[in-house]
Amino acid sequence: MAHLETSPRDNICRAYLADETATILKLVDDLDLVDAAQVKIVDNAAKLVEDLRRANNAGVMETFLSEYGLTTEEGVALMCLAEALLRVPDDITIDALISDKIAPADWSKHLGNSASPLVNASTWGLMLTGKVIHPIANSDWDVGVQLRRVIKRMGEPVIRKAVTQSMKVLGHQFVLGRNIDEARLRARGMEDKGYTYSYDMLGEAARTAADAQKYFMAYSTAISNLAVGCTSPDIRNNPGISVKLSALHPRYEFTQKKRIMNELVPRLSSLVFQAKNANMGFNIDAEEADRLDLSLDVIEAVLSNPDLAGWDGFGVVVQAYGPRATYVLDWLYQLGRDLDRRIMVRLVKGAYWDTEVKLAQVNGFEGYPVFTRKASTDVSYLACAKKLLSMTDHIYPQFATHNAHSVSGILSIAAGKAGSYEFQRLHGMGEGLHDLVMAQNKTRCRIYAPVGIHEDLLAYLVRRLLENGANSSFVNQVLDTDVPAREVVRDPVSAVLGYSVVPNSAIPTPARLYGANRRNSLGINFAD
Repeated sequence: MAHLETSPRDNICRAYLADETATILKLVDDLDLVDAAQVKIVDNAAKLVEDLRRANNAGVMETFLSEYGLTTEEGVALMCLAEALLRVPDDITIDALISDKIAPADWSKHLGNSASPLVNASTWGLMLTGKVIHPIANSDWDVGVQLRRVIKRMGEPVIRKAVTQSMKVLGHQFVLGRNIDEARLRARGMEDKGYTYSYDMLGEAARTAADAQKYFMAYSTAISNLAVGCTSPDIRNNPGISVKLSALHPRYEFTQKKRIMNELVPRLSSLVFQAKNANMGFNIDAEEADRLDLSLDVIEAVLSNPDLAGWDGFGVVVQAYGPRATYVLDWLYQLGRDLDRRIMVRLVKGAYWDTEVKLAQVNGFEGYPVFTRKASTDVSYLACAKKLLSMTDHIYPQFATHNAHSVSGILSIAAGKAGSYEFQRLHGMGEGLHDLVMAQNKTRCRIYAPVGIHEDLLAYLVRRLLENGANSSFVNQVLDTDVPAREVVRDPVSAVLGYSVVPNSAIPTPARLYGANRRNSLGINFAD
């Protein structure tokens, strides 16, 4: 029987819950790195780490996580506080929340450990706060106890205000401005150093039609305000904007596909044409796995408009932590070729890992739509990077990473392709690494900059902390001189091939969540 070649879209569907072992072994084969190349990539990455440590040019996120990672009780307490504080409706509950998260922790062991005055001052304040609000023994006769109760009662309003303000200060490190004008003003310093920007209007998925309208107007206003800065005929040198599809429609889900195509496509097209007229890059942000197929339908419908001919500013974000990533790249390349367009592709590691794992477990699926090991994601990222760099006739690769090994691997694979791609980083992260990369390799670098008020920051900030707070993450380890530089940038290919079992044995498949004797109930995967 003759072999029938499947389309990229068929491959995407088949890989929804693909076997992690088979997927990773195929990606290792696709990457096809000889031992000498792997050693050289690690050597160059280790040199980047050593240069970073010598320069001591770390971003706030690296400095913060080197002291308060998610493996510490205090780091978890701060993350919980940041996530919940501004959603609490009354002072009594705020005081209880602060007491619950700050009083039990041992802040004194972090005092003076950081090279950052901001982190050290914060530690000192947290330690004093913990002393003031610590639970007091139940005694009516001790004068010292009575005095402490008075101090605690008088101090609570001050502490409440100070902790709220400190959370805003922390958030300010990762948001470029409260509005687009403030963000553009703050961006000038980095633009003078050669960076360009992609702006993201903060906010989660729309829940109502009013939410969607609000986000649409925010995007439209931002594009209008950014247009004055789009002075280069080369769109790669101009600022860009990132748009979240789930922010533009309150029912962005596969079961509402007909409604989405009728209502969201015209709405998105309006913004796309506005960006095209400004000669600005326009990126579609990634969503959860069950929205990928729907997103591809929307992207194809919008990009297929013949009035967009000749415009190379449409972009798509692809998350490497899913087994479908390489097939999505094949599909985008075919779409660009069929339409004779050049599509920007921002390759990221992935932002919703915890959510994807939990949703798959709730539904009792046979597998996960994401890899269960970090090393698997790193291998996938490099394999996707290699594929993108072979597609530059119809794809403009944008590599978003703060990991020195990933950067070193891309530079090795991209030898001789200078100018055909760019690196990207988050505002508030990876500044030292990208400064080095720009200086040493003359590559383009772009900063992904969130814009919005502090209330909109919380979910974004917690995602960043979750992504990078584990003690195994590069951002967490890069400043820790107790960890050898070569250990920080260990080769992910060797790591995955060294496991006795590729999937993480500590994470059972969703169907086997309750063990061998009780199968998990199976939900319906409407998006598959």
